[in-house]
Amino acid sequence: MRRELFLSLLALPCLATAQTEGDGLFDTDQVITIDLTFSQPDFWDSLVANYATETYMWAGATFTDNSGTYAYDSIGVRLKGNSSYGHPGNKKSMKLDINRYVSGQNYHEEKKLNLNNGFKDPTFLREKMFMDFCRDQGVLAPRVNFANVYMNGQLWGFYTVVEQIDDQFLDRWISDDDGNLFKAGDSFGGNSNEADLKWYGSDQTLYYDRYELKNNEDVNDWSDLLDLIDLIDNSSDAVLTMQLPQRWDQETLIRSFAIDNLFANLDSYINSSRNYYIYHNATTDRWQWIKWDANEAFGQYTGGQQNLEQLSPTYAAINRPLAQRIMDIVLLRSDYLVQYCDVLDHFTNAELDPKIDALKSLIQASVYADPNKMYTNALFDQNIEQDVTLGGGMGNGPCYGLKSFITARGQYLAGAIDCTLYTGIAGDEVLDAEFNVFPNPTNGTVLINGPTLSAAATIQVIDATGRRLLDRAFDPVLDLSGLAPGTYLIRVMNGEDVRQQRIVKQ
Repeated sequence: MRRELFLSLLALPCLATAQTEGDGLFDTDQVITIDLTFSQPDFWDSLVANYATETYMWAGATFTDNSGTYAYDSIGVRLKGNSSYGHPGNKKSMKLDINRYVSGQNYHEEKKLNLNNGFKDPTFLREKMFMDFCRDQGVLAPRVNFANVYMNGQLWGFYTVVEQIDDQFLDRWISDDDGNLFKAGDSFGGNSNEADLKWYGSDQTLYYDRYELKNNEDVNDWSDLLDLIDLIDNSSDAVLTMQLPQRWDQETLIRSFAIDNLFANLDSYINSSRNYYIYHNATTDRWQWIKWDANEAFGQYTGGQQNLEQLSPTYAAINRPLAQRIMDIVLLRSDYLVQYCDVLDHFTNAELDPKIDALKSLIQASVYADPNKMYTNALFDQNIEQDVTLGGGMGNGPCYGLKSFITARGQYLAGAIDCTLYTGIAGDEVLDAEFNVFPNPTNGTVLINGPTLSAAATIQVIDATGRRLLDRAFDPVLDLSGLAPGTYLIRVMNGEDVRQQRIVKQ
């Protein structure tokens, strides 16, 4: 019940404003056709020459989808990507800027689209499956579909089409686009300037090569980001635990990290510190995490780890203070494991295999027809079901099969985490506490009082691992002197009414 309430509340801003940005393109799984027409016959050489400077080229464009055909005389096209660009061959990822030369021009109200080339993914489904799962679980993530792309009348290849993270995305999903939107830097090719959310000082210029401010550039005020990083890296455990829910959309944040771990999506903050956006919602004054770039989900980016089917559910790389502190602080770790167990319920072959099969049927003919794809038709078919070896500089480890990874990962996690310890939180509707705990923080005995308490209630004290350190009939006097310093959860239950409060033991 808690998950359904959580997801419905997340959807409310969109329902209230009835916005439709991109709906005609993304709301139905489909393979669209994109025809790009360049005036110069050597257009490809020019696109390659412009790659380093991210310079757009003019092109005419025609989009054909389930709703009709849409023609544009002028849009911008450029090549993009890091490791995906370095793969040999002429099938590069691209970005389309539809209003580059004609102000206000859009395609289903989308101004930009990303065309990804399927690098390290013979199935073409990793990003689609991952992003759809995120949104199904209430985590902000771009929508993904598919396209056959033609250039000057020649079929160039089969691509995934990924929604751009911009003001259109923010307006569509959260009805707020006035706050600062930051994108994690690339830290690619050995660049040590990672988007690690570590504190490097109060001068915002020290962070310019770690993050990109994607809007409000004229104001260029990074003070909110620095304030957030200061809290993450420099606050005490007690302060972070108390303030994080006030400063961040905490439930979706830790749910987002849980999904990265679940899918072994390590080319993300929890390992590489890449491929994410964070947005400071001007309406709620809270930060929100937004997913990005998941073609290496299902264990395709190892990040120095072995056997990603058996990645620990609480894994976090060193020098990732936000993830590390969530795992280290008692109550935050408990909250994380609650969210982990909730999303794990939906990471099953029974739930995901039918979607994989439907998408395979949708795209198979287009994949087979792609003249520039990186992998064979046989690898496409095999890798949906089972592990394959890619070779060609793609790593020596297995390229995990989609279905086989879900099976093996689920089997490992069933023994690695006891989700029965968290059903009291994940399975019930947990409301804000209507009781007081004093003093908080405490060195020993606390007094619990509030209008909803009664002698029929029971009380529990829970640590970060989910252990119930106390479970007895309610008593307003609670002695915590025997507990180690840290943050704990006090839960009061009266029938189906469950209420909880955080407390710090000094």
